[in-house]
Amino acid sequence: MAAELPADDSTLCEFRPSPIHGTGGFARRRIEPETRVLQYRGELVSKEESLRRCQKNNTFLFYFDEAHDLDGQAAWNPARFLNHSCSPNCEARKLGQEIWIVAIRAIEPGEEITFDYGYDLEDYQDYPCRCGSPACRGYMVDTTLARHITRRALDP
Repeated sequence: MAAELPADDSTLCEFRPSPIHGTGGFARRRIEPETRVLQYRGELVSKEESLRRCQKNNTFLFYFDEAHDLDGQAAWNPARFLNHSCSPNCEARKLGQEIWIVAIRAIEPGEEITFDYGYDLEDYQDYPCRCGSPACRGYMVDTTLARHITRRALDP
């Protein structure tokens, strides 16, 4: 059964079990490149509060600006169900004072909507990737940092 979404989001995606992990978002219809798919919603918190929440294993914290992060753990944030992929079809963008998940290529009906979580190298081994992409890095580490994982694995 698909999760209920606010009326403005319900035309683009539905949520159901994902082969990647848990629940995922799937395109209801074709989504063209540059389409705003879902807004990443949440509570704006200070960096200090964000660190406190992160230490309690909150993985829904999103960089917002130099002073704040966005905590997307709220039940009213359906974008929290979107899964990571090393070959994503969307990316997160800050547009004005909002964060949006935006299509970077055409997404076909029924295709899972994904984006690269872009985690840093700190504790990367705690975040194994299950995306199944041929380009999978093995961990949810930002593309620009992936070479460090290989290098670390080869270092004695």
